[in-house]
Parts: sequence; C-alpha cells; structure tokens
Amino acid sequence: MDEFFEICRETGIPDPEDFRGKCETLRTLLVEGNKVCNLTRILAEEEFFLKHVVDSLLLAVEFPELTKTTIFLADVGCGAGFPSLVLALAFPAWKICAIDSTGKKSDCVRGTAQTLKLKNLTALHGRAVELNRKAEFHGRFDVVTARAVAPSYKLAAETTAFLKESGFYAFYKTPEQAKEELPILARDGRRGHLPAAVVREAVGVADGRTMQSVVGVGDGVGRKRCTIDDRQDLLMKTRLPRQ
Repeated sequence: MDEFFEICRETGIPDPEDFRGKCETLRTLLVEGNKVCNLTRILAEEEFFLKHVVDSLLLAVEFPELTKTTIFLADVGCGAGFPSLVLALAFPAWKICAIDSTGKKSDCVRGTAQTLKLKNLTALHGRAVELNRKAEFHGRFDVVTARAVAPSYKLAAETTAFLKESGFYAFYKTPEQAKEELPILARDGRRGHLPAAVVREAVGVADGRTMQSVVGVGDGVGRKRCTIDDRQDLLMKTRLPRQ
C-alpha cells in the first residue's frame, strides 16, 4: 500500500484513509458487478490498488494543475470505470462523463456511481464516433482520456469535436503501444486526417504547428515514473487546436 499512499500525497487527496475506504467499496462493488458483466479480472486487493487505482491517478500526478480547478473530462471506453470512477472519487470538483458502447458496462458504472453517491459522474451508453457528431458534445471537454481501448490515432480521429480549444487528450498507453502509434499519429496529421498532428517534439512538427510533447508516466503494470526526456510513453498528452 505504500505506493497508494504516496500517490495520494502527490495528488493532494486530503484524506487518504477515507479515499482508500471508498476504493475498497468500489472493489467490492466490482466483484458483484462481475457476476453480471465481465468487467475486470483484476480484483485481488493489492493488484486492484496498484493496477487500477494508482494507475488511474497518474493523470493527476503528471498534470497537477488539473487538481486545482474544475474540469470536464470524457473517459472513452470506460469499461469497468477506470480511470473515471477513481478520478471521480479522488476529485469531487471534476465533472466526468464515462462513455462505453456496451450497455451493460455503462449501466454497471452508472450503478456503481450511484451507490458511491458520486454526483460528479455521468455514465453514457454510446459510441464516441457517433456522439462526436452531436452538437451537445462539441467543445465540451477539457480532457479526453481512454485506457486500454483503441489506438490513439483512432481515438483522436473519432473525438475531435469533444475538446475545448484549450483541451487535450490523455491516453493511457504502454511504452510499446506508444512507440508504435506515434509515427502513425504524425503521418495522419501531415495528411490532414486529424485536425492537427498528435506528435512528440522528437517526432517533428506537422501542419506548421508546434505540438506539446507526449509525456511518459508509467508502464501500466507498476508505477514507473519517468521524465519527459525519457520518452517512455504511457500517458500521452497533446493539445489539438480545433480548426
């Protein structure tokens, strides 16, 4: 549990013990939810806290400015509710929209949020690419995140309208996935398939626009902090100026 309490301190969670209790309730609810829908096989206590809770909080570790304000966040392909449920528990000021194309999963996340009395999380059943066409979702979110869903270039292409002008994507990726996907993101940016290139500074600049660096924060299994210069990419952040 040392890792858990360390990340609570880093992210400014005021009462780690209370937060831990809420996360343990979340784990219990998921054990029950698994009987209805295949949500996650990671439910043993130690593994749950490391691979789900700590991993979900890495967003706040790398971008601590987010914890000091109210943000609107979309979690695409929320699955069992990671990172959305953990972030909603940790940061009550955040307004989170958890989206999944599988109705049973979005229903489970909605029910879990209601049991946990989370008033800052809404669960939606729908495909992001279809919601992207609806005016109510245009320019709505400060952050669009996804964890263990689709390739980054596909997610970016399907949710381009979600972001506010100052918004950014935060995709949880293993280093191997990021290494494979980044050149494709850069290529699609150059070809105009995305509104702007999703690239690291090290990859280059496309469309004459300077993009912010992709940031690496871990390996998706255990915490493995690294600096921006290490280029070990898990959480991929970039700003996509809207056209």
